[in-house]
Amino acid sequence: MKLTETTRRRFLSSMGAVGGLAVAGLATPYYARGSARRPVFASGVQSGDVDAKSAMIWTQVDRPARLHIEYSTSDKFANAVRVAPIDVTPQTGLAGKLLLENLPPDQEIFYRFRAADLQDINDLSEPILGRFRTAPLRKRSVRFAWSGDTAGQGWGIDDEGMRTYQTIAYHRPDFMIHSGDTIYADNPIPDEIKLGDGGVWKNRIVTEAKQDIAQTLDQFRGQWAYNLLDTHVKEFNAVCPVFYQWDDHEVLNNWSPSTCLRDDNRYTEKSVSILASRAGRAFHEMTPIRYIADEPGRIYRKVAYGPLLDVFFVDLRSYRGPNSQGVDTNLSDGSHLLGERQVAWLKRELVRSTATWKVIACDLPIGLVIWDDYGHRRGSESISNGDNGAPLSRELEFADLLRFIRDAGIFNMVWLTADVHYTAAHYYDPSKAKFREFFPFWEFVAGPLHSGTYGPQQLDMTFGPQVKFMKAAPGGPEQNLPPSAGMQFFGLIDIDGQTEQLRVRLMDRNDTELWRTTIDPQISS
Repeated sequence: MKLTETTRRRFLSSMGAVGGLAVAGLATPYYARGSARRPVFASGVQSGDVDAKSAMIWTQVDRPARLHIEYSTSDKFANAVRVAPIDVTPQTGLAGKLLLENLPPDQEIFYRFRAADLQDINDLSEPILGRFRTAPLRKRSVRFAWSGDTAGQGWGIDDEGMRTYQTIAYHRPDFMIHSGDTIYADNPIPDEIKLGDGGVWKNRIVTEAKQDIAQTLDQFRGQWAYNLLDTHVKEFNAVCPVFYQWDDHEVLNNWSPSTCLRDDNRYTEKSVSILASRAGRAFHEMTPIRYIADEPGRIYRKVAYGPLLDVFFVDLRSYRGPNSQGVDTNLSDGSHLLGERQVAWLKRELVRSTATWKVIACDLPIGLVIWDDYGHRRGSESISNGDNGAPLSRELEFADLLRFIRDAGIFNMVWLTADVHYTAAHYYDPSKAKFREFFPFWEFVAGPLHSGTYGPQQLDMTFGPQVKFMKAAPGGPEQNLPPSAGMQFFGLIDIDGQTEQLRVRLMDRNDTELWRTTIDPQISS
């Protein structure tokens, strides 16, 4: 079903009625009119990393300001709880976020920000509002979405905007996982792009920050601010928490310690480590991701969403060794993707998990071959090296993890990813694999949210993947299809509160259901 404007209005009205919150106050947030004294909320609000008792909330203003925050279980803000105000300055990108704690479980939470110019803190702006639902302590049905890849390949905000976000909001998920490539810091947005059919794609909004690649901290911040100019994105963020992870385009394509920018004339900053540091800071400033006290800037983490679901976010970018040919026979520091500390954390947390379903949000697919140098089909950017043989190099790290999961008797594992700009369902079967020491498992791929759509990638049979479903661009000259082609994808997962079954649906931006499967939970003996 295509979401027409009439359907959209009916959907927003129903959300307001069901949630008890006026649509005008939430689904389309109020932005304070600019004046000499009152700041403007230009980027909306966001929530993220919501569990049963806490959540992160975020906003951004147009000048140094003091943010006043309160929240309530009522849309009328009866008995609202006020938290200590926070100041935002250019040192934080004029963005501010904080952790709300001691929240009631399984409850709608309404929050709002007011801002005062630090030059006149007694004159407050009008409020901007958001909402989310905390995770349950008891079994109840849970729905969440996932996808990745926003504003890539020059496809920016056109007259329709980033409509996939609107389509996902129609399903009223408890939260969405953004699987990476949250921005495209290395992809400028032009005024227009000529299409293969002779038409023209026109970017209705082009900012100064998006006219060039990002190198400075402010330029990376500007990449994030661009996405938040889209009406669909802002409306979505106000009503649905987003759990973020990153991949490569938050910095630049396929970056690793081996990335050499010496001959890339676009970059005056030649150190990929410096670029990654600036990008990481902007990522944390501009998203409602939690701070990890023992490792500031860390992205890998677990979000517990009730007795039926734990989500494990892994980071295959920050701790990797150099991209190479992927043929090392031993696992060394140079051939890691996850790194020893992250692997130890993941194993420990998986063993401790008592949730029925363990979902691993991974920023790269396991069994697809992703070349570091696409033009010459060489070098390993991801996990698989393309030789269809026994594990080598980075494959060794994943073989060790999969073997551990089997030996520890950890059941009901599902992997979610994006990255490749098409949608697919992969079933990993040890009887079909070169490496067989693991339980069978599913990996689901969904994206892009608003970027070019590409053709399918080559499979590597080291871990025995089988393609159960796939929809992709044809490839060859018919790739990098624009969002207007309709091939923007996301996934929906429903976990039934009674049967504990997990249902997966792969969807497109017109809300067409492309494929589905239902997985029964396996109960350990």
